[in-house]
Amino acid sequence: MRWIRLRGLLLVNLGLFAVFLGGVLLTGNAHENEQLTDHGQPTQSLVAYAGSSSFGETVFENWESEFLQMGMYVLLTTFLVQKGSAESKPIDEAVPQDENPRNHRTDADAPWPVRHGTELVLKLYENSLAIAFGICFALSIWLHAVTGAGAYSEEQQLHGSEAVTAWQYLGTSQFWFESFQNWQSEFLAVAAIVGGSIYLRQRSSSQSKPVHAPHAQTGG
Repeated sequence: MRWIRLRGLLLVNLGLFAVFLGGVLLTGNAHENEQLTDHGQPTQSLVAYAGSSSFGETVFENWESEFLQMGMYVLLTTFLVQKGSAESKPIDEAVPQDENPRNHRTDADAPWPVRHGTELVLKLYENSLAIAFGICFALSIWLHAVTGAGAYSEEQQLHGSEAVTAWQYLGTSQFWFESFQNWQSEFLAVAAIVGGSIYLRQRSSSQSKPVHAPHAQTGG
């Protein structure tokens, strides 16, 4: 139980992800079958829908926006501050995140890249969180394009038009409409937590300042 408790935040979020992904699969399949029935087409099994372009597009266009949001947030918080926000680094104060890891190569509990990595390895490691989100974003946007092209082509062919490739789909207004409608909501959510944490509190949350902290206090 202690092992679970020490990893509860990650485990619960992964569990919720699985639950909601299952919800997308079940409800998406039901909706797709309603559409097929309305057009006199045979319905699709759950397994077939899980491998369809329609399901893939729905999932990956959302993953794309999430990885963009988190990657940009990691980068923006490295050099931008917001007075009073729990999400910001303190203003004009030294913080551990800014310390040069090269001064900690002899720390016994420092990660391997800090203690033994070459300069290139350490440079990559000290930016690894943003790099990882960037890779996930690039992969998600490509998968969105591939699956979206499949779904778009099926619709085009129903109306007597030609299918498109993933590269061609990237140039369509539909692809960017799907992307922008998700991106705008992600950055609204970020702005809400950045601004909301100036004046609002949640006791015991790492994303909030202490309840008794003044509004001008910056950083959690």
